[in-house]
Order: sequence, then structure tokens, then C-alpha cells
Amino acid sequence: MKNTIFTITLILVGLIATSCSSDSSDNNLNTAESLQAVTDLALSGTWVISSFIESGTDETDDFTGYVFTFNSDGSLVADNGTMTVSGTWSVTSDDSSDDDDDYDSDDDIDFNIFFAAPPTFEELTEDWDIVSRSASRIELIDISGGNGGTDTLTFEKN
Repeated sequence: MKNTIFTITLILVGLIATSCSSDSSDNNLNTAESLQAVTDLALSGTWVISSFIESGTDETDDFTGYVFTFNSDGSLVADNGTMTVSGTWSVTSDDSSDDDDDYDSDDDIDFNIFFAAPPTFEELTEDWDIVSRSASRIELIDISGGNGGTDTLTFEKN
């Protein structure tokens, strides 16, 4: 009886140890694959903002007519035919949990956007969390640490 309990215990310890090490390497691989998949998606064409809600206020109209191009060199261009606004973008792994929330469908991946001007575009400057993504849509969210407001941003393929 003691031998059976001892054997079962050894098997369980072995399974737990094996599953822990396997999960860790799988998570790193999935994060790297997800980073590349999100990057490839953004690079796959031009985009428009179909929704931008800042702390409950719909500001989508501020970006009507602008086409956004995410370039492989990290530059981001918004153009409406008469005005061009330049910024930067990146997709990064953020393995700190300080900005984790229920919306992190792609755990620890940030979709970073930066515009220095004009003020309307500066509102898009955030390290956004990905809510969802498909071949034609990228939904993002940011929960402000300062005032607790929630911003949502949705890009749709042009």
C-alpha cells in the first residue's frame, strides 16, 4: 500500500513539473507568434478609425476621412487628402501586470501609437491593449491610470 501511494505521488509530481515547464515555453512562443501576427495584420493594408470613444465621449468624427498606414519602419501616417499627420507605432510585449485587465485577449501585448501633434491626434497616443482582432478589424482599449477613464479605438481595414 505504501509503495502504491509513493508511486502515485511520484507520478503526480512528475506530471506537475512537466506541465509547468511546458506551459512556460508555450506562453513565450505564443506571445512571440501573437506579436508577429498583430504586426503583420497592421502592415496588411490601410486602415480607418471606425470608432474612437474617449472617456465616454464619441470622438470618431475627428478622424473621418483619414486613412492610416502602418509602415514596417515603425512610422504611422494618417492622410485625408489635404492634411498628412505623422506618428509612430509598434507592437510590444509588456510582461508587467500593471496594465492587465479583463480586456487583455492577447496577454501582455501592447499596440503602441504615438503622435506628437496636432492635439486631436495626440489623444490616440497610448499603449493600447488588444480587445480583439480579425483580418479586417483591430479593437483596442486603454484604461487610464490617472482618472480611471476608459478609451476605446477601433480600426477597420480600408
